[in-house]
Amino acid sequence: MSREKNTLLPSLQRLLTGLGENIRYARLRRKFSAAVVAERAGIARNTLRAIERGEPSVTFGAYANVLLSLGLEKDLRLIGHDDELGRKLQDAGLPTKARAPRLKRNNNRKKEAIK
Repeated sequence: MSREKNTLLPSLQRLLTGLGENIRYARLRRKFSAAVVAERAGIARNTLRAIERGEPSVTFGAYANVLLSLGLEKDLRLIGHDDELGRKLQDAGLPTKARAPRLKRNNNRKKEAIK
């Protein structure tokens, strides 16, 4: 069975490719082999190769495990850390969509079934 190929915008693909290259360079600077990092991350070497190429079909968890095995897991905290657009929208105080009222549960049905 083959997986469905994800198509991405070119800008996003460039970002993933850059991330993969950064991960590869971090591995090489530490002088870790692909086999060692893959084993520590609990993934196959083919998956590590896909990560280092920036393939979008690899799960985020696999990327996170590789970062952990390289000692770079704290970098994950930086994702979305400085959300300029979100802060501007929050400061603007734009109205949000109103939620639909919650329906009350009928607990009487459960009590009747128990009797």
